[in-house]
Amino acid sequence: MSESTINRCGYCAIVGRPNVGKSTLLNRLVGQKLAITSRKPQTTRHSILGVKSVSGGQMIFVDTPGIHQRGEQPMNRYLNRTAKTVLDDVDLLLFVVEAGVWTDEDQAVLEALARARPPAILVINKVDRIKEKGRLLPFIQEVSEKGGFTDVIPVSAEQGDNSQRLEALVLSHMPEGENFFPQEQLTDRPERFFAAELLREQLTRRYAKEIPYALTVEIERFQQEGGLYRINALVWVEREGQKNIIIGRQGAALKEVARQARKEMERFFDKRVFLTVWVKVKKSWSSDEGALARLGYGD
Repeated sequence: MSESTINRCGYCAIVGRPNVGKSTLLNRLVGQKLAITSRKPQTTRHSILGVKSVSGGQMIFVDTPGIHQRGEQPMNRYLNRTAKTVLDDVDLLLFVVEAGVWTDEDQAVLEALARARPPAILVINKVDRIKEKGRLLPFIQEVSEKGGFTDVIPVSAEQGDNSQRLEALVLSHMPEGENFFPQEQLTDRPERFFAAELLREQLTRRYAKEIPYALTVEIERFQQEGGLYRINALVWVEREGQKNIIIGRQGAALKEVARQARKEMERFFDKRVFLTVWVKVKKSWSSDEGALARLGYGD
């Protein structure tokens, strides 16, 4: 059988420390916004599958939370466990690092990858932000020598630089086999999940300094009525003061967040959206194993 007639299909995990652009890379490779993004580390809290179907097969990308060293709280332990669980369950790893930056957390991820079974490609992201290009080659050389990577590729997930070359590399590492998902399917997550994530994205971006990790979103109602989605969302925070910040004076701040989230939902679902948002306090929800499980941190 010639290479041109071979169909390849497999799983590829995108791993790295927080804030190196893993979610942006997933969105770029799939060609659709599936993972929420912000400049705040640890925005990603769940593994998300992104399915990319091409003429030569299918690549199933797994976006993971950033592996980090602040792992004492239940939420942090959940994030690390979620990220590390996928390492041996995929066919390929993309180890994403930030161009020009190497930290102790990058080293910790590298050590975790050394114990993993699948091969790894080193992805140097954010190369567009390096103004002195003479710094880039020595950095790539230095990091590439730290591990036994099958390939090393510099990219800009934000700008799309080298994304097609990376896609071709990933496909070449996928095992031969039939596609796992229908051609048109992009993810395994339900629409309800993305409604919660799109609202959390707007909250995280707006309140990155005031409430970085003390909020989460629960969808209480997700109902389709013809071309309209009726969505009731509940925002959980840990203190009354955080609730007041999110709501704002006469509810103006919450209305603006809900307006932006509704626009993103309408773009994502290609439907009109009627969104209602409430804010409630549940003390120390991120430190409560039971609350985390009920809110979906454990799937």
